[in-house]
Amino acid sequence: MLRLSALYRYPLKSGKAETLTHIGLDKLGLDGDRRWMLVDEASGRFLTQRAVAQMSQLSALWNATGGLTLSGAGRPTLDVALPGADAELRGVTIWRDTLRVPDAGDEAARWVSDFIGKPTRLVQVPLERARTTAAGYGKDDDQVAFADGFPLLLIGQASLDDLSQRIGRPMEMLRFRPNLVIEGSEAFAEDGWKRLRIGDVEFRVVKSCSRCILTTIDPATGERSADRQPLATLETYRKEPDGVMFGQNLVNDGVGRLEIGMPVTILE
Repeated sequence: MLRLSALYRYPLKSGKAETLTHIGLDKLGLDGDRRWMLVDEASGRFLTQRAVAQMSQLSALWNATGGLTLSGAGRPTLDVALPGADAELRGVTIWRDTLRVPDAGDEAARWVSDFIGKPTRLVQVPLERARTTAAGYGKDDDQVAFADGFPLLLIGQASLDDLSQRIGRPMEMLRFRPNLVIEGSEAFAEDGWKRLRIGDVEFRVVKSCSRCILTTIDPATGERSADRQPLATLETYRKEPDGVMFGQNLVNDGVGRLEIGMPVTILE
């Protein structure tokens, strides 16, 4: 039987993961997932671990008021309030998208600038300012917050086990930053799924996920693998014209709740 075996949320794009036992879903995926982002103060361009590896050590946890709690080694904790209706809007760029979103204020900017080591702003995206998903995939009204292209990422546990066996050492699931992990399927069975249901919520599989150098960063230490693993091994058997594929991007049709242990039904 297929079941949901792990749930992860990333309140801040490219920040540390939150491991969850249950969570709600809204139109943008998991409640609170990648609703915050760091941007270069001068250009407004988004920042991620691809260029700023120390972001893997930045803890940004969703708090009870809807804001964000920032913490990091040797740094004081800072509670950041959810920007109000009168918050300054800042122009930002994420991949090919440009949008104006609320800025979290100067105190938060000082904290993240000190952590990153250059002038940086913290921004948040409310539902009404969300982006549309990558053109050519899914439906025209599918939306996404600050995730790269789609609201959710699913990986089969057996797929990671297969990869770890080929490499010869265990690989951490969090190198791949999934939201949903499914147990009980064969390795890479998710490549052939089109629709599935978990609990009362249905999901569409819209696109395989192409992987980058970020997978070589150890989520526990922030250090890059000297041997380029797991990307080097993935390139030997998961390379396609659009990149090295591992995991599937999803869009949820409707809202609801997810809980670890829920059965997963493949609808198509």
